[in-house]
Amino acid sequence: MDKKKQQKLVYMINEFTEEDEPPSTINLSNDEAEVSIRFNKVGARVSNERIGISPKSLEFQKKYFPSATEKDWNSWQWQVKNGITSINQLRQILNLTEEELLAIDNDQHSLPLRITPYYASLLSSEDPTQALRRTMVPTINELTMTRGESADPLGEEHHSPVPNLVHRYPDRVLFLSTGFCSAYCRYCTRSHMVAKDKCHIGIKAWEPALQYIRDHSEIRDVLISGGDPLTMPDPHIEYLLSSLRSIPHVEFIRIGTKVPVVLPQRITKTLVSMLKKYHPLFISVHFTHPDELTPEVAEACARLADAGIPLGSQTVLLKGVNDSVNTMKSLMHGLLKIRVRPYYLYQCDPIPGSGHFRTHVSKGIEMIKGLRGFTSGYAVPTFVIDAPGGGGKIPLLPEYFQGTENGEVILKNYEDKIYTYPDF
Repeated sequence: MDKKKQQKLVYMINEFTEEDEPPSTINLSNDEAEVSIRFNKVGARVSNERIGISPKSLEFQKKYFPSATEKDWNSWQWQVKNGITSINQLRQILNLTEEELLAIDNDQHSLPLRITPYYASLLSSEDPTQALRRTMVPTINELTMTRGESADPLGEEHHSPVPNLVHRYPDRVLFLSTGFCSAYCRYCTRSHMVAKDKCHIGIKAWEPALQYIRDHSEIRDVLISGGDPLTMPDPHIEYLLSSLRSIPHVEFIRIGTKVPVVLPQRITKTLVSMLKKYHPLFISVHFTHPDELTPEVAEACARLADAGIPLGSQTVLLKGVNDSVNTMKSLMHGLLKIRVRPYYLYQCDPIPGSGHFRTHVSKGIEMIKGLRGFTSGYAVPTFVIDAPGGGGKIPLLPEYFQGTENGEVILKNYEDKIYTYPDF
């Protein structure tokens, strides 16, 4: 983007958005909050078709948000503004257990509560062991610390040469664009960053990180994360993308997000039209369980895929949530059906109070062994441990390679049968 256009974009951001506030605090008139019709620069009407509402969501909306219209429900700003953030709100829709009540009412837990109304519609009101409910509703287990847990388990602060940027690998960086999420996963790796339901960082705070990237020509790949970058207003996102795309040696931009899953209403046609201007752009979407694969999520992913944006999934292996081969296979198959390629399966990071979520590493090996050979290769993610202390992602596989003997490689296939390959 040339300098004039970039200056104009800065002007638009300063004039029409709040730099340092999350979307929930932006004051929008009814006209400004309307997402179905917008006007372009010359005043022409622009269609911005809403995400459809599934019967399950509609039933939930009418029961728990009866004063909201379908137009409200389909507004991502309304979803964020009406996020569930307190025990009183939560107990209106869920029959909370004593373990949940004690956790929510306790000041010791560092990660705030925030669930979009849409995602709340997917939670079981009666079953505290339901997979999605366990990932969103605090329990007293979060207050139990175990050996090896750390607020910054990946050592990101030690690899941060300037604020909001992590430079761990030679040719790529992590750009922490915001500390805000529309929903907080209880096992969040960056719970230290979002611990107080933080605001958006703001474009002025990005400049040192942008300048660092400009000054380091070895950086060819930038992953924009947070928080969740897609919770920012469109002009903020475009400012960041255009700034990165204007750097000659930046070849590849990625966005890491859970928004299409917890806030599919955010994937408006206006947003998608803007994103597609900055190819090559990839998006990694955080999926956890097959129950997340709703009609709304499928439509949001279709919009992104139709815009030529390759989609990959990142899934955290969680005890009692998705740690069975059948559940994982169902999720991976469902992702392929909505054009999302399984990418990484992560061992859960040892953040404080995560012991009840973490499986043994052998369980991750079991997941891969139960997928590889038994289903399409495209449906098999790479199982990794993000090494504590900043060692980076280390892939783990079942022991298919059994060694060498008499000039032959000894191999074990997915059925545990032994084969040899000549290697001399």
